[in-house]
Amino acid sequence: METTSKPIHLGRKISRIRELRGIKQEILAQELGISQQSISRIESSEEVEEEILLKIAKVLGVQVDAIKNFSEEAAINFFNNFNDHSNSTFNNHCTFNALDKLMEVIEENKKLYERLLQSEREKLEYVKKLKKDS
Repeated sequence: METTSKPIHLGRKISRIRELRGIKQEILAQELGISQQSISRIESSEEVEEEILLKIAKVLGVQVDAIKNFSEEAAINFFNNFNDHSNSTFNNHCTFNALDKLMEVIEENKKLYERLLQSEREKLEYVKKLKKDS
C-alpha cells in the first residue's frame, strides 16, 4: 500500500497564519517593503525562499518552524480545546470576553483620535484667521 503525503504548501500556510493573526496582505507587504501583489504571489507558491520565509515569520511573530509545520487540523483542535478545562483541577475562566474588551478599547481610541483631529482642525482655522486679520 502506497501512501502519498500532501506536498507542503508554504504559501497557503503563510496565508492561514496571517489570517489567524488578523494581518492583511497590505500590512504584511508594507512591513516587508514589498507590494501586496508580491505577498499574493508568495501565498500562491508551494515553495518560499528561506530568506523570505524568515522575514515573513518575524513580521507574523512566529518561528519559521511554526510556518513549516502549521496544520489546519492542529490549529482547529487547539482552538476547540483551548477553553475545554473539564478535566482540569483549576477552572480559570475569563469573566469577560477579551475580544469585546479589545473592540471597546479600539473604539475609545478612535473617538480620542477624532477629538484630537478636530482640535487640530480648530487650531488651524484659528491660525488662518489670525494670519488673515494681520
